Amino acid sequence: MKRHIKSQVYWVGKKDWELTSFHGDEYSTHKGSSYNSFLIQEEKTVLIDTVWAPFAKDFVANLEQEIDLASIDYIIANHAEVDHSGALPELMQRIPDVPIYCTANGVKSLRGHYHQDWNFKTVKTGDTLDIGNGKQLVFIEAPMLHWPDSMFTYLTGDSILFSNDAFGQHYASEHLFNDQVDQEELFQEAIKYYANILTPFSPLVTKKIKEVLALEVPVDMIATSHGIIWRENPTQIVEKYLEWADQYQENRISLIYDTMWGGTRRLAEAIAEGIHNADPQVDVRLFNSAKRDKNDIMTEIFASKAIMLGSPTINKGILTSTAAIIEEAKGLKFRGKQAAAFGPYGWSGESVSILNKALEDSGFKLVNDGLKTLWEPDEAILDTARNFGKEFVAALEKG
Repeated sequence: MKRHIKSQVYWVGKKDWELTSFHGDEYSTHKGSSYNSFLIQEEKTVLIDTVWAPFAKDFVANLEQEIDLASIDYIIANHAEVDHSGALPELMQRIPDVPIYCTANGVKSLRGHYHQDWNFKTVKTGDTLDIGNGKQLVFIEAPMLHWPDSMFTYLTGDSILFSNDAFGQHYASEHLFNDQVDQEELFQEAIKYYANILTPFSPLVTKKIKEVLALEVPVDMIATSHGIIWRENPTQIVEKYLEWADQYQENRISLIYDTMWGGTRRLAEAIAEGIHNADPQVDVRLFNSAKRDKNDIMTEIFASKAIMLGSPTINKGILTSTAAIIEEAKGLKFRGKQAAAFGPYGWSGESVSILNKALEDSGFKLVNDGLKTLWEPDEAILDTARNFGKEFVAALEKG
């Protein structure tokens, strides 16, 4: 069923309430998601993006109930990743000659995914497409936000920016618009989306937003490809992106650890106590990396001014969940954050030095050499850990 967005623009996508992970199992989707496809019915009929491949047949069948498929004049592929383009093969069997407008990299990506030589029309920034009634689609390349082929499409007259992955969230709701949903949920999913997907491209985010703003065109809506459409004060999410792209941090310190028999956990709790005693205003949070969702932890790191990473030594190394966390963080390229390592040992004691190197390799600035303790912590060692937390805060203040 198509749902009205504005004027002659309709939502024809798919709500995925059952989705629990995305990009394989790389991204957790606690609130499900949606695959937003849009239909514009002016003098020309335009379809902007499709849905994920598992829903392709239903998508085409539902679309056919709303319009004659042969009436589609143009297809816009803002991004070729399969959660956006997955229904194209099913649809193009029915309308094989309809032109598909995308970037040059989009052509490469769509051919690479589907091995079809459809009627591609390559566009670049500033190119336009007349759709009648005095309205145009304006194309804006947005490479690496978050794929090389990504682009935005702007609809004149209605002032809608179809932004594809930018400004989105993995968030399923029966509502379509930002003013209709729980704001805390919405912004939590939005910052998680940015932290886990767009953080590595933050300099490009800033550059592209400034480029779009320089066009000085009105934006009444931002229609994303996942989650909620921004219609009430739509540029608030643009302002958030500029903030998040600028080495974002709150007054927060996150302690992330794994533990075998509880010793590392007890160290983490004592360090957190020391941090709180030194600065009661700082938001201290603890996360067991073996028990908490890794994407939620990445979101916490993104919002933190500093982190501590802890693991006992095992087989002259570190616990695997801790290794996975720092590997994930390395790929996301967090910047402007400080860090320290801690961990107990019984035999050889390599974990802290391994964590230190991993933190530095991942772009964190080490505050000190870390805290390395022998055997299970007794009260004296816990006092040392509390002092370590206090000294960490003092070093941050100086930094």
